[in-house]
Amino acid sequence: MRIGEVAAATGVSARSLRHYERLGLIASRREPNGYRDYDEDTVVRVRQIRGLLDSGIPTRVIERMLPCLDGGPDIHPDEATPELLAGLEHERASLDARIATLTRSRDALSDYIARVSVVRGPR
Repeated sequence: MRIGEVAAATGVSARSLRHYERLGLIASRREPNGYRDYDEDTVVRVRQIRGLLDSGIPTRVIERMLPCLDGGPDIHPDEATPELLAGLEHERASLDARIATLTRSRDALSDYIARVSVVRGPR
């Protein structure tokens, strides 16, 4: 797949795809004309990356997480330093806090909608 096809399939700009490639999050082969050629699996990978980024996880953490997302044997526990684990635990706690805030916001919005619907009647 060419970069434009991956961009269209994922909703991620070509610029972002090139950035992900520079960071080593995705890879391409170069055709003789210099164009990038991506595997079909790249679409899934880019969607995973976008989901993690949208969750607030930085690319430096995503890079470490990618082997886990593949389910492959490329996880190296000996690379998990105490600092890395502390950083990952911090990221998880941050996500938990955001999830709790979003849940409260959703519940408040649902409550408001339900109360307004009772007063105004169903639409």
